[in-house]
Amino acid sequence: MTVKEKSDKYLVKNYSREDIVLVKGKGSFLYDEKGKEYIDFGSGIAVNGLGIGERRWKKAVIGQIKKISHTSNLYYSKPQAELAEELCRRTGYKRAFFCNSGAEANECAIKCARKYSFDKYKKGRSDIITFVNSFHGRTIATLSATAQESMHDFFFPFLDGFVYTEAGDFEKFKKAADKKTVCAVMTEFIQGEGGVLVQDKEFIKKVYEYCKENDILFIADEVQTGNGRTGKLYAFEHFEIKPDIITTAKGLGNGLPIGAVLMGEKVEETLGAGSHGSTFGGNPAVCAGALSVLKSIDEELLKGVIEREKIIRDGLSECKCNITGMGLMLGIECKDKNYVIKECAKRGLIVLGAKNKVRLLPPLNISITVLLRGVNILKEVLNSEV
Repeated sequence: MTVKEKSDKYLVKNYSREDIVLVKGKGSFLYDEKGKEYIDFGSGIAVNGLGIGERRWKKAVIGQIKKISHTSNLYYSKPQAELAEELCRRTGYKRAFFCNSGAEANECAIKCARKYSFDKYKKGRSDIITFVNSFHGRTIATLSATAQESMHDFFFPFLDGFVYTEAGDFEKFKKAADKKTVCAVMTEFIQGEGGVLVQDKEFIKKVYEYCKENDILFIADEVQTGNGRTGKLYAFEHFEIKPDIITTAKGLGNGLPIGAVLMGEKVEETLGAGSHGSTFGGNPAVCAGALSVLKSIDEELLKGVIEREKIIRDGLSECKCNITGMGLMLGIECKDKNYVIKECAKRGLIVLGAKNKVRLLPPLNISITVLLRGVNILKEVLNSEV
């Protein structure tokens, strides 16, 4: 049996897969079982931010595996401690919690916000506001937090305690928050799965100020926007605010599973011993790799992200298509998203989808030469749409 046949026979059919069997990669390139080369504009959905097998990351991971690949959180671990220190130093946050994914990080943030409010105000103040078109994960709690009706089928009953309102409409937000049952707001600064939609800066600042005035926690879901993706280490820097809690994942691991929750001064003591945990969270090998990722995200790399965004926008300008997003997290409105994805793959370029758009998430350090090659392929395909 082929890989495809085995997969179709034995794997749960919860993914709609492209007819490609990937077997290896290097940097910004992927290769299938027939040896065909693809330029990677997807990065494993914003995970391989430094490309496949980046040298320093690989050295850090392999070096740690040779020492100890896993130890439980009943003990201390040097890679975990050093990663937490670096995250706090770079961001100004007080403490970090490690888990294995973005959904888990958001679960932790939800629990932290509700406990903070319970500790201070007792019962009756546990609602969390999220915004229409958001996406916060696929667990029952984070799916309940996701304000997309199309994702709310089949898995009933969903959890109570989440209030949805329109992004950009401060009066509707204020009406929801004024009920005095709200303990937190959770938002993405760019709604990725929702269509690569950038939040309005003035709206976010108004929400943030309201939260500060009313002791409502502001949670930033930076699972996809974090770790250099937008041209800043974290996207909140573009919005001139400082959330109480940040969640992140994806690009922090560069291919290995990790989630992180960064907690500010208000909540740094909220989760005490026994209140939350993760068996694999803070795995030494994963943390060693993540530490090397963070150290690679310097000012030069971040400047390069902005330069590459401009190259993409300029290269596609003649296609007369609307481009949304920021940095190397871009969405392109097109007539037939599925046609573009499949046609690009035929020509050796991997791109993704989000709602009605083609989504671009190339490695942050992709070379200009390779980037231009990919942009030219995409331009040809967009111009060939009927």
